[in-house]
Amino acid sequence: CMRCAWPLLRLSARAGLALRHGGAIRLRLAAASSSSSSSSSGGGGGLRAPDTSLFVPVPLKPVEGAAEEDVGAELTRPLDKGEVLKNLNKFYKRKEIQRLGAENGLDARLFHQAFISFRKYIMESSSVSADLHIILNDICCGAGHVDDLFPFFLRHAKQIFPMLDCMDDLRKISDLRLPPNWYPEARAIQRKIIFHAGPTNSGKTYHAIQRFLTAKSGIYCGPLKLLAHEIFQKSNAANVPCDLVTGEERVYATEDARQASHIACTIEMCSTNTPYEVAVIDEIQMIRDPARGWAWTRALLGLCAEEIHVCGESAAIDLVTELMYTTGEEVEVRNYKRLTPLTVLDYALESLDNLQPGDCIVCFSKNDIYSVSRQIEARGLECAVIYGSLPPGTKLEQAKKFNDPNDPCKILVATDAIGMGLNLCIKRIIFNSIVKPTVNEKGEKEIDSITTSQALQIAGRAGRFGSSFKQGEVTTMHRDDLLQLKEILSESVPPVKAAGLHPTPEQIEMFAYHLPDATLSNLIDIFVSLSQVDGLYFVCNIDDFKFLADMIQHIPLNLRSRYVFCTAPLNRKEPFVCTTLLKFARQFSRNEPLTFDWLCRHTKWPLAPPKNIKELVHLEAVHDVFDLYLWLSYRFMDMFPDAALVRDIQKKLDDIIQIGVCNITKLIRASQSGAASGAAEVPGERRGKSLRAYRSATRQEDLKSHGRGSLANRLLREGLLTQEMLRQLESEWQDQHRSGRYGLASKRNDQSSSKEMRKKKK
Repeated sequence: CMRCAWPLLRLSARAGLALRHGGAIRLRLAAASSSSSSSSSGGGGGLRAPDTSLFVPVPLKPVEGAAEEDVGAELTRPLDKGEVLKNLNKFYKRKEIQRLGAENGLDARLFHQAFISFRKYIMESSSVSADLHIILNDICCGAGHVDDLFPFFLRHAKQIFPMLDCMDDLRKISDLRLPPNWYPEARAIQRKIIFHAGPTNSGKTYHAIQRFLTAKSGIYCGPLKLLAHEIFQKSNAANVPCDLVTGEERVYATEDARQASHIACTIEMCSTNTPYEVAVIDEIQMIRDPARGWAWTRALLGLCAEEIHVCGESAAIDLVTELMYTTGEEVEVRNYKRLTPLTVLDYALESLDNLQPGDCIVCFSKNDIYSVSRQIEARGLECAVIYGSLPPGTKLEQAKKFNDPNDPCKILVATDAIGMGLNLCIKRIIFNSIVKPTVNEKGEKEIDSITTSQALQIAGRAGRFGSSFKQGEVTTMHRDDLLQLKEILSESVPPVKAAGLHPTPEQIEMFAYHLPDATLSNLIDIFVSLSQVDGLYFVCNIDDFKFLADMIQHIPLNLRSRYVFCTAPLNRKEPFVCTTLLKFARQFSRNEPLTFDWLCRHTKWPLAPPKNIKELVHLEAVHDVFDLYLWLSYRFMDMFPDAALVRDIQKKLDDIIQIGVCNITKLIRASQSGAASGAAEVPGERRGKSLRAYRSATRQEDLKSHGRGSLANRLLREGLLTQEMLRQLESEWQDQHRSGRYGLASKRNDQSSSKEMRKKKK
C-alpha cells in the first residue's frame, strides 16, 4: 500500500516544493523592490550589513541507523550517493542559486558554510525526509532540476543559522539609537542640569558637594571607591547621614542599618529608580572612556533627581548639552578657574640629586616605580609609593605618610593613579616619561604620548588649594621631554564627542531567547555587530567581558548568573585572580556555598609579609581575590555567605601589604639578587631581564653622556641603541659632513661599506 501512495506523495512533495519555491521567488522580488525603494529614498538610513563571520553554525547531526522505515526509499528506490554528490555540487555552482541565497540573508561565507553542512547531512545520513528523498531521486533520474533543492537547502541553512529567521527581531533588540527612552522614570520629571566646568583644583566639585549636603536627599556618583569614601566621610562629619555603596559593600550611616537619605557610591552602583533631590556626577569627561563610559551615560540620562550637578572638564560641555537636548532639558554651565597658579618650569630635573621636599615623580609602569624608588633611597632619601594595583587602604596610608610634615618622607613616586581620588601636598610634579601604554577603542594596545587631558589631570595635583604649597610646578625628568610636555599642556583638550553604551542583561536575555545555542561571548559579538547607534554614542569595548565569558563557557550556569560573573571587575592580566574566578564559578554551578574556610584554603591564608617584589605582587592579587569575593557576595549573598569575615582578613592583608610597600627597596634588592643568582644558573633565560634592569639603572647616565637630540635619547632609553653604536654613527656622520656630498659619493660609501661587511661575513 506504500507503493500505491507513491504517486500521491510525489504530487504533494511537488506541490509543497512549488509553494516553497514560489515563496523564495517572492522573497527575491520583495528584496529587489525594497532595495530599489531604499536607494531611491537617498540611502542615508540603510541598515548596516551584519558581520556574518560572527555567526557560528549550530551543529546538525546526520540521521544514523533509521529507527523507522525509510519512507522515501520505500516509495522510490535507495539513493545513489555518487549521483547525489554530483548533483549537489552542480547546485552549489549555480549562480542563480547563489543570488537567491544572498537575497535570503546568505552571503558568500554563510552560503558556503550552509552548503557544506547540507551536503554532509545528506551524504552521511542513513535516510532523509520523504519529500527530500523524492526530489533527489527525481534529479538523479533526470526528471527534476537541481534548483528544486533550494527550499530544502534554505530550511537547513535556517536550522544551522537560526539568526536568519529572526534578524528583524535581533536588529530591534540591538537598536541603541534612543538611550533616553530606556529611563521612563527620569523622563517623567523635569530635571535641572548644572555643569560645573573647570580644571583640577578649581573648586568645581566642592561647590557641587555643598549643594549635595544642603539637600533633603542626594546621591554622589564618583569613578573611584576612594572618592566615594571621601564624600561618605565628609557628609557624616557634617552631620548629614550618608551611606556608602560600592561594588563590594554597603556601609550604613546608622547602626540600625536603615537607608540614609544621602548616598555616596561608585558610579556603576547608582540607582536609576530611586528619587533624589540632588545628584552629583563627578569626572563627567569619563563618559568617553572606552571601557567604563556607559556608567556615566546611564547616570546622566537615568538618575531621577530634581537637580543634577555634573562636574568635569569643559571639553564635555557640548556633548552633555547635546545629550540633554534629546531629553528636552537645558544645561546651566558654571565655569571655574584654578585656585592656585601652576607653572611649567624651563628646566628638567635631569638627576635625582636635584629632588626637593614635596616632589612627586610620575611613572607609567611598575618597573619604573621600582627603579626610581630604589635610586632615591640609595641617595639617603625616603619616599612614598602609590600605584594603581595597591589596595585603597595602602594608598591612603602612603598619602598620609607623604603629607605628614613631621614624617621624614618628603618624596612621592607614583603612577597616574594620583590623578584623582587622593588629596596630596605636592609642590612639583616631575614626569619621568611622557609616553604611556594605552588601550584604544578597539581594545588594541598602543604606546603613545600622554594626552593633554591626562597631562593636565596629573600636573594639576601640584600646589593643591589649602595645602602648604601656594603654587604648583611641573617639569620632566629628561630635558628632551620638556619641550614636548610644554606643547601638550599648551594644547586645548579636544572636545568629548560621544558617550559610551553597553548591552544590558535584559537585552542579552532577549538575544539568547532567539539564539538559544549561542555562547554568551558569541551573543555579545552578534549584538555589537548588529547594534545601531547615532553620532552621540559608541558601544564600549567588550574584550574583558568576552575574555571572562570564554573562560567560564564550559561551566553550566544560567544566563543571568553567567552575565554577572562576566561583569566582575578584575584584571585579566593576573592569572591567580582569573583562575580563582573560574573556581568560584565552578563551585557556584554545583550549588556549593563558597565559605570562609574554602577561601582561606585556596589563598593559603594567613600570609606572611613579602620578602621580594614577586611576593608583594602576589599579595596584591590575593587582595583582588578578596575584593572579587566581596563583589560576588553583594550579588549572591547565599552562595558567598562570609563577607564580614573576608572583609576582616582583607584589612589585615592591607596592613601586610603596607609593610611590604614601606620596605619596597629591600624587596627590590632581594628580587634583583635572586634574579642575579638565577642568571648565574640559567644565563640564557635571564639575559633579557638583566639587560632591561641594567638599561633602566644606567639610563640617566647614558642620557647625560650621549644626549644628541630626542631621537638618540629615545633609542638609548628603549635599549635600541648602545654607546658604541652611537659613537660609530657620530663618526660616520662627521665623515659624510666633511665630504659635503650626499649623492653619488654617499652612495659609493654605502656600497663599499656593504662590500666590506660581506667580506667580513665570508
